[in-house]
Amino acid sequence: MSMCLIYFMGFLVFSMLSFFLSLNFLSLDYSLILEIEMVSMNSSSVVMSIILDWMSLLFASFVLFISSMVIYYSYEYMSGDLMINRFIMLVVMFVVSMLLLIFSPNLISILLGWDGLGLVSYCLVIYYQNIKSFNAGMLTALTNRLGDVAFLMSIAWMLNFGSWNYLFFLDFMFGSLEMQVIMFLMLVAGMTKSAQIPFSSWLPAAMAAPTPVSSLVHSSTLVTAGVYLLIRFNFCMGDSVKMILLFVASLTMFMAGLGASYEYDLKKIIALSTLSQLGLMMSILGMGGYILAFYHLLTHALFKALLFMCAGAMIHSLGNCQDIRFMGGMIKQMPLTCIFFTICNMSLCGLPFLSGFYSKDLILESISMDSLGFYIYLMYFVSTGLTVAYTFRLMYYVLGGDFNYFSFHMINDEGFIMLSGMSGIILYVVFMGSGLSWMILSTPYFICLPFFMKMMTLIVTMFGGWMGFELAQLLLSYKSKSLNFLSSSMFFGSMWNMPYILTFGVNYYPLQEGMKIYESVDQGWSEFVGSQNFYFSLSLLSKFMHIFYNNNLKVFLSLTVMWIMFLIFFF
Repeated sequence: MSMCLIYFMGFLVFSMLSFFLSLNFLSLDYSLILEIEMVSMNSSSVVMSIILDWMSLLFASFVLFISSMVIYYSYEYMSGDLMINRFIMLVVMFVVSMLLLIFSPNLISILLGWDGLGLVSYCLVIYYQNIKSFNAGMLTALTNRLGDVAFLMSIAWMLNFGSWNYLFFLDFMFGSLEMQVIMFLMLVAGMTKSAQIPFSSWLPAAMAAPTPVSSLVHSSTLVTAGVYLLIRFNFCMGDSVKMILLFVASLTMFMAGLGASYEYDLKKIIALSTLSQLGLMMSILGMGGYILAFYHLLTHALFKALLFMCAGAMIHSLGNCQDIRFMGGMIKQMPLTCIFFTICNMSLCGLPFLSGFYSKDLILESISMDSLGFYIYLMYFVSTGLTVAYTFRLMYYVLGGDFNYFSFHMINDEGFIMLSGMSGIILYVVFMGSGLSWMILSTPYFICLPFFMKMMTLIVTMFGGWMGFELAQLLLSYKSKSLNFLSSSMFFGSMWNMPYILTFGVNYYPLQEGMKIYESVDQGWSEFVGSQNFYFSLSLLSKFMHIFYNNNLKVFLSLTVMWIMFLIFFF
């Protein structure tokens, strides 16, 4: 308990300090870059740069606050683990990597945090050490390595500028070829870390990690690193990069919403929900609304962290069962957890006056004001409807109805420590959206739209709720309606076949071809003609010589006799 309490208290204190500092910096419109000289040799110095402005301090305060609650929650959730201190240290390393990324204006030190996140996430995903965890961890690590390659290339390209402090060049180099190349590489890096199409398949797979890790990863650390990086680079985004980002992110948002509507694993539904919200942040960033993207990033971090914590408590109580078809009537068994779960889900849907409403409603109304065409408008509102659909479907299965199979075997364990960790976040989920809107947005937004467009958000929300209820309806034989359309359900439920094509397809066929080449060349002709042939010939020769050496006296006498006979017959 001591290590959990130390880090819990430490992170909480630093979170509060960072929050009040960010308020101060925001009110003064003040930024600070600290340069710490690490090494100085022959007039060459290695300098560690730290940027303190309202954005980095505010995001760091949210990361630290959520981490403190997750560490406190982990004490009970991971109580059966004999190596809980090792687990807590891994989580702390994860948070420190994220903070290094947040506070760095320098690409080299960002890369340290960026790679730290990738490596520690691998250790956390394979934490349970079974074959599924190993596969998921490898998929996560290798996909993130693609982004790391783009990052390294951008570091090499920035040698053109004479410094790796990218903040110095954002305005100065806007529109230049060098900055466009760097921006494109950063786009690839951000898309791999934030799991946009075609790199999306690692995000649901990373659910093999313990639930407290999922709560941290999917709210404010690993997956948001890409969004945060692109928010920092938004000032030098060209129109072409913005359009690519907008198109890919809107597709990701739609694909994740569809996938979650057909999924039955509780954690994977919430993971796909995260993917959908990341698509929303990325797409509004592609339209130039970096403040809106950051605003939604913060509100989403709060309710998504709590949503995972509630899911973890339910899984804990159901004997580690994650299939929502086995759940049901949990509101009777775990009332307080289910209340938190419902509030988070409503915040995710954008129910008025919860934290998610302020950012989502503002984003959707900003889209309605824009003139980017019918496709973007349709994608946003259909994806919002799908968010409500999978949320209502999830609540139908988990909270309502009668007991299903596993509910009879419930431990009925609403542990005090886990509830305390969740209770720490719930007030933020309810009130922080309003508070952030007063803090971040310098003037109140007033968006004037026609009545139908103003009501559009409400209409798609209600329609999505009805669709989620229909999707969840069980027939008399306990067969879900989605099974009546099996091929389309398989296609939508498997993220548009992305894991098969871009994950399984990328490694399975090269491995198969490699096996054939290994059998026919390495173990085939090259063995027969090459090394094995040499071995066979040399071994025959050496056996022959061996006979000579073992019988050298006989050979000598035989040769002497033969020589004498030769002399007698020929001379």
